[in-house]
Amino acid sequence: MATQTTTKNYFSAVGRRKTAIATVRLITGTGVFTRNGVINELEADMLTPLQLADMVGKFDILAKVIGGGKVSQAEAIRLGIARGLVKFNPELRLTLKKSGLLTRDPREKERKKCGLKRARKAPQWSKR
Repeated sequence: MATQTTTKNYFSAVGRRKTAIATVRLITGTGVFTRNGVINELEADMLTPLQLADMVGKFDILAKVIGGGKVSQAEAIRLGIARGLVKFNPELRLTLKKSGLLTRDPREKERKKCGLKRARKAPQWSKR
């Protein structure tokens, strides 16, 4: 995995969702998206903050993501992009906040309790 270095100014932000953590860098450029050193396509839900800010194709996005699944990673990247855009232009905060893109989703997996099969599922009970 090749690491990409930059001498340009960038706006860095962190996004989290469940167990996924994304460190996102927004660099003024042509719209190239790199996830963990591999050039990818931006998914539709990751594009939402850029579309609302009318900045599609104006930033190169470097994302380093660890943990979680595909959906959690995508949502963590989306939050990181939204936070980076606010650092770039604080006037975008109101627009992104109204659409709910700056709110971190607090839902996490509940821990398993002893005596139960999962967090809340109890073993089958028989009366006799």
